[in-house]
Amino acid sequence: MTDAKRNFLFLNVGHFLDHFFMLIFTTAVLTMESEFADSYGRLILLTTWSFFFFGGASLPAGWLGDKWSRHGMMFVFFIGIGSASILTGFALEPLHIEIGLALIGVFAAIYHPVGLALVVEEASRVGRALAINGVWGNMGVAAAALTTGAIAEVYGWRMAFIIPGIVSVGVGLMYGVQLLKGTGVDASGAKKKTAAVVPISVQQRVFLFLIIAPLVGGLIFNATTISLPKIMDERLSSLFTDTSEIGMIAALIFGCAAFAQLAVGELLDRYPTKRIYVGLVAAQLIMCTIAISTSGWSALAVTLPLMLATFGIIPVNDWIVAHFISKEYRSRVYAVKSVFALGIGAVAVQMTGRLYETSDSFDSLFMVLAGAAAIVLVATLILIPSRKPETPPPTPAE
Repeated sequence: MTDAKRNFLFLNVGHFLDHFFMLIFTTAVLTMESEFADSYGRLILLTTWSFFFFGGASLPAGWLGDKWSRHGMMFVFFIGIGSASILTGFALEPLHIEIGLALIGVFAAIYHPVGLALVVEEASRVGRALAINGVWGNMGVAAAALTTGAIAEVYGWRMAFIIPGIVSVGVGLMYGVQLLKGTGVDASGAKKKTAAVVPISVQQRVFLFLIIAPLVGGLIFNATTISLPKIMDERLSSLFTDTSEIGMIAALIFGCAAFAQLAVGELLDRYPTKRIYVGLVAAQLIMCTIAISTSGWSALAVTLPLMLATFGIIPVNDWIVAHFISKEYRSRVYAVKSVFALGIGAVAVQMTGRLYETSDSFDSLFMVLAGAAAIVLVATLILIPSRKPETPPPTPAE
């Protein structure tokens, strides 16, 4: 394996672990209600600070990556998030869980501004690299539901935090050894790409879109990924009973949705970005509307395409940054996008918990998400250019 491929593998594993750790609790909480004598609607709020820091700490993480070392920050990511998860597994009361989850969010914030910047700068085909990296991230989402459900069912929810934490620390040590050897770092061998000239007016429109779409669209992504295990638990209750079965169903949905990004990555190289984005957001709007009053197998039939569209949008946003934003602003725009896309998770947690606590169902949540999809659809039609900028051929690396 070449140094470039090895480095890309570490970045992909990092994306997998990033989303995995952020969603351990959303499945583990299903086994905590009896232990802590509290409801799902109240317990799920414990992860609010985790999602707040997941987005809010992205700016300082990106700044440290630029000023100190992106690879050094990735080492901190692996060791830090694993250690925080292990600590969470030793929690004795809900407050301890809340603190542990907050620490997970702090370290999880490192990946997107740092890891994505490394993926983009070292890739020869940005669209494909982002799609592959995105699949790894969302397989982490799928694996979180499946693995957490299985471990919690057999060994309890504490081990669902401790075992993955040990794995992450181990990966971090391997990455650290690679850094000390000086291999796989800044060794892509790719040609330098000449950036397209994008008019400032177009960049301003795109930047506005990159505030609206990650903020409002991020509400859809976070709310659905956070609540999917409970949605399946509620709406498939007549078909499946224990936590491991629900975790498996959620994992299958997440897994299928993750691979949608590969198809979207290929489409981005062939068709206008605007057309792809409109199709995906329209699918979200339709599926959220139908999901308001479904149960049983019909709920499963609606949830799968909803998640396919929701996950498929992810590489499109990153592709838009890479192609419509000038290089000198790109890192900062990635960081700003991450703050909105990930930070809105804290709002999604509060909204999901309180809506469920009020109505004892997810009908109201799907109504809100349908409205959010409509807002993103309008923003896409108005702000995204119909054609991508022309890029001059790449020049050889010096």
